[in-house]
Amino acid sequence: MTEPLVVRVRAEVPIKQVRHALTDPGELREWFAEHAEVELPHRYEFWGRHTPEGDVPHQRLLHADADTLRFTWLLDGVETTSEISLTEEGPESTVIAVTQSHFDMAEAMSGSTIRGVLQTYWCLSLANLVAHVEGHPLVPRVDFTSADLRGEFLIAAPVDRVFTSLTDSEQASRWFGYPIGIEPWVGGRYAMGGFEAGYAAKVVELEPDRKLAVDWGPVGTQTWELAESGGKTRLTFVQSGFDEQHPPYAAWCGSVAGLAELRRYHEMADWRPMFLADAPSEQAGATG
Repeated sequence: MTEPLVVRVRAEVPIKQVRHALTDPGELREWFAEHAEVELPHRYEFWGRHTPEGDVPHQRLLHADADTLRFTWLLDGVETTSEISLTEEGPESTVIAVTQSHFDMAEAMSGSTIRGVLQTYWCLSLANLVAHVEGHPLVPRVDFTSADLRGEFLIAAPVDRVFTSLTDSEQASRWFGYPIGIEPWVGGRYAMGGFEAGYAAKVVELEPDRKLAVDWGPVGTQTWELAESGGKTRLTFVQSGFDEQHPPYAAWCGSVAGLAELRRYHEMADWRPMFLADAPSEQAGATG
């Protein structure tokens, strides 16, 4: 049996604020799920288009206390177990950890089951939880009922700085939290894990300070489009060219979770990564 997946992030707010965002159904509907109902210690349910297999609630609460929620979650016919735990790191800092059973990287890469999205789904969900409690706009959430993988948001930084951080290997590796080798020219390599990792996607479009497009093969092409907007950068992220009967939701979630960190990288004077080093955050994201 595979080891449980663990994703850990830091929010720069008191633990009480995070706990409220996790247990108040109105708050959950703002950052997490289209629908949510909570009656602790008996019920913790979420469903809707932003939830894998979200046609109806598939959760059953097992345990709830001041710092922990544990529930079963039926996905693709398998009863998985999810646990969300909070640790007070300081008066204004909280570590949030999600432990998830029944995640297998081979299934994530093959797309053979919806459980393959779990790593990057939790990464994106926790990125939006951090944005929500820290008072920032959300980044785009995935719609599991649609094959239209497109979203946009603002970054409070000049276009040239954002473009450089997207195309410079050292900067991209820093904010993404995982080595990325980038040859910033058309035909160049874009290598998750660095150039020595083996597989590399191909840069197919590059317009300085405006556009970057990378072809990942079966999971399609990822395109970052930048435009100036009132002194800020409007970033539009699109994934296209894939089999629309099998959208690469895992890749989308992971990449957008990384872009949430990109925004913090530019906007926070004392930036430190929200994804903690012992938890691979979006590593599966770009290759899906």
